[in-house]
Amino acid sequence: MKPFARHRRLRSSENIRRMIREHHVAAEDFISPVFVVEGEGIKEEVPSMPGVFHYSLDRLDEELSEVVELGIPSVIVFGVPSEKDACGSQAYAENGIVQQAIRSIKERYPSLYVIADTCLCQYTDHGHCGTVEEGEILNDESLRLLTQTAVSQAEAGADMIAPSNMMDGFVAAIREGLDEAGFERIPILSYAVKYASAFYGPFRDAAHSSPQFGDRRTYQMDPANAREALREAASDVAEGADMLMVKPGMAYMDIIHRLKERFDLPVATYNVSGEYSMIKAAAQKGWIDEKAVVLEMLTGFKRAGAELILTYHAKEAARWLREG
Repeated sequence: MKPFARHRRLRSSENIRRMIREHHVAAEDFISPVFVVEGEGIKEEVPSMPGVFHYSLDRLDEELSEVVELGIPSVIVFGVPSEKDACGSQAYAENGIVQQAIRSIKERYPSLYVIADTCLCQYTDHGHCGTVEEGEILNDESLRLLTQTAVSQAEAGADMIAPSNMMDGFVAAIREGLDEAGFERIPILSYAVKYASAFYGPFRDAAHSSPQFGDRRTYQMDPANAREALREAASDVAEGADMLMVKPGMAYMDIIHRLKERFDLPVATYNVSGEYSMIKAAAQKGWIDEKAVVLEMLTGFKRAGAELILTYHAKEAARWLREG
């Protein structure tokens, strides 16, 4: 018999499998999302996202204490305001819900790394990520409001700004605004590659951010395109982004890999609401082993090249990893 490779030699025991494992997932890889609402005494589960809750500021500690105890180093804050208007003024208000939340979190947990989602869709009455005039989303006019939002979040104490709006030139505008306001040290995690994906539905339920007309395909990317992702990311790198985000994650691991191969910045991915809810629904039906599926998926993100994973599974995954 001709000699052949015996690959199974390196799979013969758990010890050897652990010793040669190429990629590892850990709690410090995770960014945990937090939804903050106005009011008091509120902890309400998002109907389409089992285990994900809206918190008022007075109950936010219930979420944060668990995040910290599990060793998750970072949260990203999404605000759901009680009032909306055409220009999303609550996004950049000094006492907007996100600004209040950031100040509260940094006061209670100064070592927790707080990322601010910088967009307008949750705050506008039309649900789009920028200024609208006669049904058109205006790019350059929107940049001014997005920059105001980023500066106000930095003033509140955010450690990182994460703009997710996909307006052209948003990184350059926000970088200039932060620098002029004295926040040169604040990094930008750019949602450099954000697709017009069908996987966002449950988030819009959570953030009350569904567009009131049309869709977001004039500014978010066509899911069919890959080379375009490299052009988008290259623009953000040139404009001063410190990290790059790919959103969504599961259907776009090839894009994560392409960015990792092309650019020397850290790459993150957003394991979005639809991906989370599909797994939750299948697990509740008993069709899948949730723990095994989630940890396999998160490992896939790391294998593709993501250093950081923004995921609604953060707390559960950190707990499973701790349990071994």
